[in-house]
Amino acid sequence: MLDVPAPEPAAGQVVVDVERVGVCGTDMELFSGEMSYLHTGASSYPLRPGHEWCGTVTAVGAGVDESWAGRRVTGDTMIGCGHCRRCLQGRHWVCEQRFELGIRDGLPGALAERVAVPAGYLHALPDAVDATLGAMVEPGGNALRSVEAAGLTAGERLLVLGTGTIGLLVAMFARARGAEVHLIGRGPEDLALPRSLGFTQAWTRETLPDQPWDGVVDASTGAEMPPFALERVEPGRRVVYIGLSVPPSLIDTRDLVLKDVTAVGILGASAGLAGAIEAYADGSVDPRPLVAATVSLDEIVDVFAGRRPPGAGPKIHADPRR
Repeated sequence: MLDVPAPEPAAGQVVVDVERVGVCGTDMELFSGEMSYLHTGASSYPLRPGHEWCGTVTAVGAGVDESWAGRRVTGDTMIGCGHCRRCLQGRHWVCEQRFELGIRDGLPGALAERVAVPAGYLHALPDAVDATLGAMVEPGGNALRSVEAAGLTAGERLLVLGTGTIGLLVAMFARARGAEVHLIGRGPEDLALPRSLGFTQAWTRETLPDQPWDGVVDASTGAEMPPFALERVEPGRRVVYIGLSVPPSLIDTRDLVLKDVTAVGILGASAGLAGAIEAYADGSVDPRPLVAATVSLDEIVDVFAGRRPPGAGPKIHADPRR
């Protein structure tokens, strides 16, 4: 951990005093060196992670509306160039020249006391969204996009592969929209938390009932799970892939074609951030039980090294003010 100069807002930016920041699998892979961006050159050391965050705007740069000052906010991770074909079509999260806050080179992340963020990518937080919820907006946006991509209607059956943060958030958003949600964990030890959250239909691969699945979301990291998702989904429906394994995973496109299945990949929370904030504010989704502990910046090094504080949830938060 390094002491660095406090950020100053460039034109179009604000500086945020960080209230809370989450650690996710991407951050762990950046720390361990397994993250693919480190091998393609999109990311390089030294870097400062942290893309799940919230805080209060304390300074605004030239060209920024002064009304942002003093507001509690979170922000998009994906920062597009703003002028390419994809950005102009509203798909900035797949802009070839994009920055990814705290992930790709160019914009340091929020695992710090302050972070500089482009003002055009801010989202205001209502009073009902506390610091813990605010730092869960980014993973919530990913989960909400996954649920929407699955294309289910109320009463239909969704199978979620994985009981980590994203898998459980997918389950929460799907339940809030009236789906019948089932989850798969790696083993019996992974099923206690989802069941405690009211997801009684939590299984392992070996115990999963043989019944139709109107949609499948793969939020796992197992290389063997993408073909399993394709195998289990009903013909003519959708498989959503948001989890990534370190080794490459394979699916048989003959299965995809002969079942007339649509496969959807989810990169980034951008289009789901506003919906996640709304769901947290109205109480239809409450992800706070997923947070096992909140630690200081000094303690975050132990988390990156794999020494987790006790707690049942999969998510660790840091409070830079401690």
